[in-house]
Amino acid sequence: MGEHVVVSASELSEGDRVVVELEGREVAVFRLDGDLHAYLNWCAHQGGPVCEGALTGTYESSYDREGNEVSLSWCREGEVLMCPWHGWEYDALTGECFSRRSVALPSYPVEEVGGDVVVTL
Repeated sequence: MGEHVVVSASELSEGDRVVVELEGREVAVFRLDGDLHAYLNWCAHQGGPVCEGALTGTYESSYDREGNEVSLSWCREGEVLMCPWHGWEYDALTGECFSRRSVALPSYPVEEVGGDVVVTL
């Protein structure tokens, strides 16, 4: 295991990401909701560069049985990571895939150390 400085903490603002190569792997670091998250830039579907995809939101639905009405609401803006190749979507805060609950992006420990963002592989 090795620690790698990927960027100065001041260069990674809320909602930003950076993709770097570490030990022959592309790793993306995100700052979301004040926390850092590091994932392998590899979609479980067909190996696409998932971490270069759009950060978007999703719809949540609810159903009112008495009124027989369905309502949709947009939520989680900036927390849904969508692979640019085929649209597989992942929770950017946990790495879990929305359509395949047993699938998650490989993740790495990441923290701020002395003003730098450090990923451990």
